[in-house]
Order: sequence, then structure tokens, then C-alpha cells
Amino acid sequence: MKHYSEIITIDPNVRFGKACIRGMRITVQDILSWLASGMTMQTIVNDYYPELSEVDIKAALFYAEKEHKIRIVS
Repeated sequence: MKHYSEIITIDPNVRFGKACIRGMRITVQDILSWLASGMTMQTIVNDYYPELSEVDIKAALFYAEKEHKIRIVS
């Protein structure tokens, strides 16, 4: 898997500089919110955002855990 820093981008001109996936307007926070609401990675990718991959979602989780000290509970 690519290192999350190769997937997560921060651009002040995209979503006010929030951490996004590959320069898209989908933020790490969006993904965390969807997962917190009970959506699965497969549902996000297959039903809502086919431009995302499970690798993108995992990168968002790694970013949240490593950069913001969020504890991921399985």
C-alpha cells in the first residue's frame, strides 16, 4: 500500500486547506463522518463515491490516527 502521505493532499485552494483525498474535494473528515455513521468502506466506494478506493479510505484512517492522534477502535 502507498504511504498515506502520497494520497492525502492539503491545498489551501481546495476545501479551505482541509486534508483531502488525491486533490479531490472529498476530505478526510467526510470519510471519518461516513464511517462513524455506520457506512462501510464497500458501501462508500460501491454505492456513493466510485472515484474512491478502499486504499483511499484506509489512508484517511491512517492520516487521522497518525497526524491527529485519533484512536481507531476496531
